[in-house]
This record gives sequence, structure tokens and C-alpha cells, in this order.
Amino acid sequence: MTESNGSDSRDHHRRGHMQDKDMPDWEKRFRAPRVSLPDWAEDAPDRSLFVSNATGTYELYAWDRATGEQRQVTDRPNGTTDGVLTPDGAWIWWFDDKDGDEFGVWRRQRFGGGEDELAAPGLDPSYPAGLALGRDGRTAVVGRSTDEDGTTIHLARAGDPPVQIYRHRESAGVGDLSHDGSLIAIEHTEHGDAMHSALRVLRPDGTAVAELDDTKGGTEELGLEVLGFAPVDGDTRLLIGHQRRGRWEPLVWDVATGEETDLALELPGDVSAEWYPDGTALLIAHSFEARSELYRYDLARRALVPVPTPAGSVSGATARPDGSVEYLWSSAAEPSAVRSTTGRVVLDPPGMKSPGSVPVEDVWVEGPGGRIHALVQRPAGVPGPLPTVFDIHGGPTWHDSDAFAAGPAAWVDHGYAVVRVNYRGSTGYGRAWTDALKHRVGLIELEDIAAVREWAVTSGLADPSRLILTGGSWGGYLTLLGLGTQPDAWTLGIAAVPVADYVTAYHDEMEALKAMDRTLLGGTPEEVPERFEASSPLTYVDRVKAPVYISAGVNDPRCPIRQIDNYVKRLEARGAVHEVYRYDAGHGSLVVDERIKQVRLELDFAERHLNGRRPV
Repeated sequence: MTESNGSDSRDHHRRGHMQDKDMPDWEKRFRAPRVSLPDWAEDAPDRSLFVSNATGTYELYAWDRATGEQRQVTDRPNGTTDGVLTPDGAWIWWFDDKDGDEFGVWRRQRFGGGEDELAAPGLDPSYPAGLALGRDGRTAVVGRSTDEDGTTIHLARAGDPPVQIYRHRESAGVGDLSHDGSLIAIEHTEHGDAMHSALRVLRPDGTAVAELDDTKGGTEELGLEVLGFAPVDGDTRLLIGHQRRGRWEPLVWDVATGEETDLALELPGDVSAEWYPDGTALLIAHSFEARSELYRYDLARRALVPVPTPAGSVSGATARPDGSVEYLWSSAAEPSAVRSTTGRVVLDPPGMKSPGSVPVEDVWVEGPGGRIHALVQRPAGVPGPLPTVFDIHGGPTWHDSDAFAAGPAAWVDHGYAVVRVNYRGSTGYGRAWTDALKHRVGLIELEDIAAVREWAVTSGLADPSRLILTGGSWGGYLTLLGLGTQPDAWTLGIAAVPVADYVTAYHDEMEALKAMDRTLLGGTPEEVPERFEASSPLTYVDRVKAPVYISAGVNDPRCPIRQIDNYVKRLEARGAVHEVYRYDAGHGSLVVDERIKQVRLELDFAERHLNGRRPV
């Protein structure tokens, strides 16, 4: 891999870590170089962009497939992951924030290298709200979010001042720009429900062409999402996702005629799609019960044909101009790899290879809102009951899957069973399951977690005297809330970047998350104070019995530091056993050394408070 800058620090990283034969497997999983699914330029498919941690920090890389050359594009202390290629492959746009605070500007760099420059001069720093780049090489549609303006969308053309074409107080975002640049699709929540978007198609001057809003005219809350315009000049078909049958499914909407072509695919679970490059077929991504698979759907014949992939999870896929499909695949036991239906590994980063882990087991538990799906990993050949970690996913609209994860694998290496719960609010189990957590936020998820905890203990898997509740972001929030509302259920808690004081978090967080909280709780803290109080970990802090470990990024715009400090002060006032680790980043870290440090601190905290020994 050729590199343009920062070679001294990368060489030190390799000398200091990658040649260490005594390194434990759990650390190798974090240090082993990995890559994302490469994005490619629509009109220059040999030019690709991907993310890698090869230097010890996640950064953007350009890859010329014709020559094989790979070049590091960005080099920042806290890493960079948000980047897009222009359709002609001439430029790489990347988002430049300050130390992970997600507030910044778009910059661009030529594909072959050179100085960075402002990509859209005239636009002030903001939170990003989508980006679409034109095939003419000079047009961009830029979405912005700020506390003062809500969401604004601008048309930026090289050499001209940006023109605002959309503005609203509620959250919105850029969906896509049509192949010929004549149509712009946006997702918006002007109706006030941040969980269920409506769609609008605009001309470049901001005038509306078409509207689609499934939130109107019924009692059910239904959402829509933009999946992309057809990749053909003059084609007014827009691929969208809908929830009309209780799950995510694709349909084709001709925004010029209003015609809707419902694919009505006979697949359980959620279904998404993207266009094949010639516009005659769709690449279907099907997610069901924590696994995923791919299909090719021929639009003319209405035929669905499987795209062979191994059992596990496909976290991204793209159809190439030659008809092949590249996809990022992993399972709980096998590390991720970028594969192709041609049978080859697309990208194989040099250096240390990640060790595998143990397979995941499926468990279904009857809960107060229906059957709950949990994923279990346990040390091979070790009988229970075991010290058990309930590792709770974030989101909340997300789900754990049969995919490789270095964090759970580290716990298994140290003798713990790991249970991951796809509680109500998780995706992949239908719209009703995802939407169920409204108003009693946090408390509903914890009811499901409690049901799975009961199964873990009664089944003989978990030692009830050694139960750890942990998670990051929303999982960190549920950890703190669970320690207070279920104080006798957990032996200790480990919360990363959590919501700890919901009212202060609301006032300090980025505007898009305020909109989400208003949707989840039914209003602002001033409008529904009783709901915020019932759902805030701070309300129950005086009931916490277990030792608490909290880690937080001081620049985090999602779970800001002030509300965490408020919670910690209450723990201190009680003399409660707790430890706090603050680090210079945002909502998590893109630096491998920092991530390893955090995991080591968590393992150490658990071992000291459960067993009185330090981990290896």
C-alpha cells in the first residue's frame, strides 16, 4: 500500500504493535487491519474509496483498480470516515469536523492527491444532513443541520454562491440527485415525527415536483426512505423504501407520472435495495432474524434470484458494471472480508490477520411484548453457570446480528458468556417491534432485557452473582437506567458514551437528536416533564447499588459530557463505587490504541469487582 503522508507514525505503530508475538487475541482483533466496502465512481468505476485502520486510525483511502495503487487520503489525529467520490471519479469529498464533534465543513481533494480545499465555499460549519454529487463535476446538493436554522439544503455549483432550496425547523436530509441532475429527492419530517420520514422531489430551483407522505390519512405511523434514482439519463424512477406492510420493503416510484411499482417480495424481515448500474435490475438486501442475504431482482421479468453468500451478515453490498456483486461479509466466528461473487477477495489488507471467535447461538425468550431474540456467545467447552455480560446495542433503532465484533469476542476470551438482546425498538423484526418503545422510553427495552436475564439464569448459563450490564450510546443509556430501575439484578455496570441525565442531554445534543427525542417521548422536557423524568437514569441514581464504570468523549454531540458530569456528581455525593474515564474525541473513538485502552479499562474494572484479579 503506497501512502502519501504520516509514514513515521505508521511505521512506529507497526514496529511497536504488529510484531508483538505475545499480543493476546482480543487485542489482535482490534489491531488487525480491516477495510470497509469500497465505494466506486459511477462514471469511472476503476476509481474507489474505502476506509481502513491500517495506520492505527480509521482514515479514507483512494484505490485505483486499474493500476492497483492505494493512497491514504486523510490523516487526522481522531480519524476520518465520512467521504464520497464524485461520479466522474475526479474528486473525493470528506467531512472535516473538530475532534469528533460532527460539526464542520465538507472539503475535497483530487483523486490523485494534492491539497485539500473547501468543497462548498460559502456554507458555514454545521452538522451534516446528507450529500449528493452531480455527474457534471460541478454540482452538489448539501444538507446542513444547526440549532439555529433546523435543516437547510443548498445547491452548490462551482464558481457560484450556494443557493438555499429547502429549509425547515424539523429534521430532514438529502436523499439523492437524479442521473441528469434535474431532480433532487429529500426526506423530511415536517409533520414532527422524526422516526417516519416523508419524501419530496424538488427541481434545482427548489420548486416541488412530487410528494409522497405515508404519515397522512391513517392511524398508523409509516415511514419512507430514499434508496436512489435510476442510474439512467432522463429516467424519473426513484427507488424508495416503505413500511406499508409492517416492515421495510422497496418499491419503484416514477416521480413524473406518480406510478408506483410495488415489488411485493415474498421475503420475511426487512428488505432494502439498490440499482444495478444499467437500471434493469435491483440488488436486494434481505435482513431477517440477525442474518442477511442478497438477491438480484430483474425488473422486466419480476424474477428474484439468490446471490450466493455465506451464512452470516452482509453489512454492505454493491453491484459492479460487469454484473458481479461485491459485499462486506462476516459472522460472529469469522472476521469481515470484502468478497465478490466472482469468488475472489476484493481487498485483503496487509499485516496481521484477525483471530476468529466462537459462533453465536440463537435464543428466543417470551417477553411482555412478544418473543425476544437474543444472541449468545460462550467460551468453548466451559460449563456454566458463567460470569455473563449483557452487551446492549445502541440506536435504539438498530440490531445485533451474526456479525464479527471484537468487543464481545474480548469478553469471551476472558471467560465470560455474552448475551446480546434485540429488544423492542430494534430493527429487523417488523415496524411494530421497532416503534413499540415510544413514551415509556428505556423502560420497555429493559423489560425485554430482564426477561432474557431471567432465561440466562434459570437455564444455567449465567451466574446471578456475576452479571454485567454494559453497552455504548443507547446501550450505555440502558445500562445506567437498568442499574437504577433494576438495582438487584446486576452486579456491575459499564456504560460507554451514555445518556445519563435525559433533560440536560436534550438541551445540549445536536438538533437532529432533539427531534428524535421529541418523537420518542412525545414532546420536549418542558411539555412532557413526567416522561423525561421516568426515562432518565438521573432519576434513579440514588437506587444504584452496583459499581459503575463510565467512559465518555468530551466532544460528543450525541451524548454530551455535561449531562454525564451531572450523573457522576450524584454518584460522588453518595459515595457510590464508580470510575469515570474521559477522552478527547466525540461519540466513540476512531483511534485503535484508544479503543484498546478503553476495552482494557473495562475488562480490568470487571475483573477487580467480580473476581479480584486483573485480566491478561
